[in-house]
Amino acid sequence: MAVQEISAIYLQQQLLDNAEKYFLLDVREPFEYDIAKLATSQLIPMNQIADRLTELPKGKEIVVICHHGMRSAQVAYFLDQQGFTCLNLTGGIDAWAKACDEAMALY
Repeated sequence: MAVQEISAIYLQQQLLDNAEKYFLLDVREPFEYDIAKLATSQLIPMNQIADRLTELPKGKEIVVICHHGMRSAQVAYFLDQQGFTCLNLTGGIDAWAKACDEAMALY
C-alpha cells in the first residue's frame, strides 16, 4: 500500500484549522533540524525510529518530514506497517520553506 502524501500548502492550512490533529515527526539528522524546522515538530532521526515507537501517538495523524520527502516516505511506510496513521510531507522541509515560509533556511 502506498503512503498517503500531503503537500506543504495543504498541511499549512490543516495546521491552521486543527493543529491538534497532527503530530509532526521530523526524521532528519540533528544538524539538519538545527538549520530548518517546523516549530511544533519532534525530531527522531530515521535510524532511531524503530527503537522509539513508544514516543509516537496512536491517536493522531503523523506527518513525517525530511529534507525532500524520500526518507520520510520510507519511515511513513514503516510506521504504517506498525499501525500508525501517517502522511508523508511531499517535497519535505525544502518544499515547506519554498511554499510556506520564505524566511526558512534552505540547504
